[in-house]
Amino acid sequence: MGLTGIFQYLYRFIDSFLNHLLTRCHLSANGEYGWKSFDRKTGKLMREQQPLTKKIKLLLLFNPLTEWIDTTHLMRLWIHNKSVRKGEEEGTPASHSQIRTFVDTYGINMADFEPSDIEKYRTFEDFFIRAHRPGSRPIDNPDDPSGAVVVADSRVVTYDSVAETKKLWIKGTDFTLTNLVMDTQLGEHFSDAAVASFRLSPQDYHRYHSPVTGAIKAFRSIPGDYYQVDPIALQSGVNILTSNARSYLVIETEQFGDVLFVAIGATDVGTVRIHEKYQKPGTEIKKGDEVGYFQFGGSSIIVAFQQGAIKFDQDLLDLSRRKIQVSVEVGMSLGRANPMKKKLS
Repeated sequence: MGLTGIFQYLYRFIDSFLNHLLTRCHLSANGEYGWKSFDRKTGKLMREQQPLTKKIKLLLLFNPLTEWIDTTHLMRLWIHNKSVRKGEEEGTPASHSQIRTFVDTYGINMADFEPSDIEKYRTFEDFFIRAHRPGSRPIDNPDDPSGAVVVADSRVVTYDSVAETKKLWIKGTDFTLTNLVMDTQLGEHFSDAAVASFRLSPQDYHRYHSPVTGAIKAFRSIPGDYYQVDPIALQSGVNILTSNARSYLVIETEQFGDVLFVAIGATDVGTVRIHEKYQKPGTEIKKGDEVGYFQFGGSSIIVAFQQGAIKFDQDLLDLSRRKIQVSVEVGMSLGRANPMKKKLS
């Protein structure tokens, strides 16, 4: 057995051992890894495929010992500096060589994107923020402002209240909307809001879109860390969403009242970009309009509606209560305005 054979044997052994640990934690089944996810388009239940390195990273970063270490803030500077360096590397021409392997590994359908030819992307970062081909993601009832839509190609969970969100999905001890936006008055404005949490994986389209039609009421960018936003991380005691770098918009609408849109960076994401025109109060926005994009890495979006303003689609609510994420695409239906609560702002 040569060195290559030895390396392959060790790789398979370690991968098998980690799969065993993840199975014991109810995070893996049949050799697949990740939280359960229901594909809304195909109707199939699946688990996400993830590389060995990510399995190791998550097990090392999110366990009782490192959660305690995190309270001392010893890891945060290292994670931040690593994320910045990673972003710089993906912006160099040398990074172009990664694109083909990435597309093949994750089965990305390039026919959905423009340009579809990977040779047209100068760097991996250019590829990472690729745009959809017009028409590949139709917006549900685009002229009906009473319907809200999915903001990103992602996995989503929806809950009727922040309390339910904390009970079933987000375990960080400091998670409140006030801490998320670092504004007491705004947090109170969304007291016990209905919440949709969207998680993007690295292989996803990383531009995000408005869930509703209205006008920009407020914008703010908040610096922070770059933790993983994987479900294992969100289920840990580390305060992921209220620690990570993020930017938010408040969108004033006629049908839903005020809607809070928060884009949250994650490991290996150097920046959260909101298009400049949507940083200006008074700017009109239509559901499905592109709001901005994440640079390299995984990431998350929180959309909050004032209590009673929205009725999320029943399939999303039912699956979320079973702790099953729903794989969705930009423009799919998210829910409808509650006709009894048209104006709450």
